Amino acid sequence: MNKMHETGPASFELGPIRPPSEAQSILLRLTRNCPWNKCAFCPVYKGQKYSPRPVEEVKQDIDSMAAIRDLLAEKAREMGLDDKDPHSAMHAVKRIDAAPVDQAFVRQVAYWMYFGMKSMFLQDADSLALKTDRIVAVLEHARYRFPSIERITTYARAKTVSGKTPEELGAIRSAGLNRIHIGMESGSDTVLDLVCKGVTAKEQIEAGKKAVAAGFELSEYYMPGLGGTEYWRENAVESAKVVNAVNPTFIRIRSVIPVPGTPLYDMYIEKKWTSPSEEDKVRELRLFIESLDGVTGVLMSDHIMNLLEDVEGLLPRDRDVMLAKIDSFLAMSRDDMESFILGRRMGKFRGTSDFRKDGELERMKAELKKTHSSLDEAILEILWNYI
Repeated sequence: MNKMHETGPASFELGPIRPPSEAQSILLRLTRNCPWNKCAFCPVYKGQKYSPRPVEEVKQDIDSMAAIRDLLAEKAREMGLDDKDPHSAMHAVKRIDAAPVDQAFVRQVAYWMYFGMKSMFLQDADSLALKTDRIVAVLEHARYRFPSIERITTYARAKTVSGKTPEELGAIRSAGLNRIHIGMESGSDTVLDLVCKGVTAKEQIEAGKKAVAAGFELSEYYMPGLGGTEYWRENAVESAKVVNAVNPTFIRIRSVIPVPGTPLYDMYIEKKWTSPSEEDKVRELRLFIESLDGVTGVLMSDHIMNLLEDVEGLLPRDRDVMLAKIDSFLAMSRDDMESFILGRRMGKFRGTSDFRKDGELERMKAELKKTHSSLDEAILEILWNYI
């Protein structure tokens, strides 16, 4: 079905977020918002009602993507271009100004075509909350309309995954879902309860093991600093225990920030939770990595909120290299450490090997210290403005 010809202009619904690793993916929204929506640290979906989308509606979105793909290929041929060339779709975008398609959707599909239409990400926060037969129906239709897809990925809550039977997870995997992102955040029951995560460490382990056994690639997210200064050791050690038990494909680091508008920010303001410094979070990350045992996955620092972006690698092979990078930061003088932190947050450095003294940066640091009670406070404001 060509949706533009049957029902008017082609369009498809988009949710608000995706993982950074899905930058080259087309986004397909199966559900709206989050069925839990109580995590204290999360600024997304607050005040929004969760709802599953009808399967036929999602299939229509897939058909719209296919219709735009076909239109771009047609326009490319009209321009004398090879429609199999990934660049042709980008050139064809300007020829669709007069077509009954919103340019935002055209650009989304053209960008996807440029990267070979190889990956798709299912939105929003917990696509597996849908009944299994509905998930399978959507996956089969997506694979049918886009044979080029090599990977389909989704977010899912551990509570949801642990509630699926092995047979259900096997059916979803067979239908074409390759990778699941689970927001573990912490393996400490104390911290999980503190931030209202709605899941236990035991359930985190059960969900992770089920996902791995079903053949999924699994990303587990860990948040240094989530326990505040009060529970930083427990957060590191207990989180490592969960990861050790699961042995996921990826461990993705997401350093905590108390974002204004979240319950965690309110806890910070009311002094019920103490925000760790950048140095504190790095020390916690070091303890977490030290505590990993028997893990053979990839640790990734693929988010701008992490201070040391270059601390990543394959475990256990690169453990010592990662720890050495952390130790390089921790061995800095207080003055250099503050300069590096500010420079990193201003986009000047990626890791400590990039660090160089900078006159403009030093002047900015001196000014921030005059106007704030501490540099840590100033850094938090910078991060809030960035977010």
